Amino acid sequence: MKITGIEALKFGVDDRPKAASFLADFGLSRGESDIPGADLFLTLNQSRLYLFDIDDARLPAAFEPGSTLREVVWGVESAACLEQLAGRLAGVEGLARDAGGLSCRDPNGMTLRFRPSAVQPVALRVAAINQHGDIRRVDEASPVYERGEPIGVGHVVFFTPDLARTEAFYRDRLGFHLSDCYEGKGAFMRCAAEGHHHDLFLLHVPGKAAGLNHVAFTVRDIHEVIGAGMAMNRKGWSTFIGPGRHPISSAYFWYVNSPLGGAFEYYTNDDYLTPAWQPRTMEHRLELFTEWAIEGGLDGHTRRQVKQGG
Repeated sequence: MKITGIEALKFGVDDRPKAASFLADFGLSRGESDIPGADLFLTLNQSRLYLFDIDDARLPAAFEPGSTLREVVWGVESAACLEQLAGRLAGVEGLARDAGGLSCRDPNGMTLRFRPSAVQPVALRVAAINQHGDIRRVDEASPVYERGEPIGVGHVVFFTPDLARTEAFYRDRLGFHLSDCYEGKGAFMRCAAEGHHHDLFLLHVPGKAAGLNHVAFTVRDIHEVIGAGMAMNRKGWSTFIGPGRHPISSAYFWYVNSPLGGAFEYYTNDDYLTPAWQPRTMEHRLELFTEWAIEGGLDGHTRRQVKQGG
């Protein structure tokens, strides 16, 4: 059985025009929705993001108040994998089967759906990086990006009041692999033995209920991370934090506050792991979240750090 990654996200929002404007500025393209009454936006690999009115009865129950993510759709390698998964999920809350796939609820209250993978491979030319002893870009300048163009959905991050139970569900029922963890505080998990550092991060903050922290989208390189973040700033969307670098996954990032709930992240250059990787257990410290970062982002007009609180 192989889960291949996140292929669709369904959001319930209280201001659909504002949410749609955000997604267009973020670099997603508008598509013709196959769900009546919902707005559809696409990444380059055809991962789908749907916008529904917050009170749309077709949406699963929310796991937190306000605009937020209501369903995560995971791709599986084949119809045979879907059959295997159905057996592993026997007895799980909300388990249901239809012609297109199957769904359930995780212990955190998030609705999950599984279906045969439908994303498309994306061939992009990415300029090489020159490093000491490894010169790969010759007679060519590095690119400058005027906006972001996300390739796909990379991962989701949820707050969870019961880390152990939720982690066990993804490991034992869905076959996820632990990549790294904060002791008693967080679990970075990937959906396949070989793959990028994490498709899911579960974060436990004492006293904090279940909820969405952020959704992350892959882009070509660090130049696109920075160009995309500055473009969002120029369009009036506020930065949560970034640009910066995560030492625990090696990724460069930029987080933008989102009217859909939580934050949306551009990222690139995360670690790629195999079964040979040994998960690390670390203390939850700021230095392990960010080796370096700019709080509030860069002003897209002056190239200076945005001041917080006025």
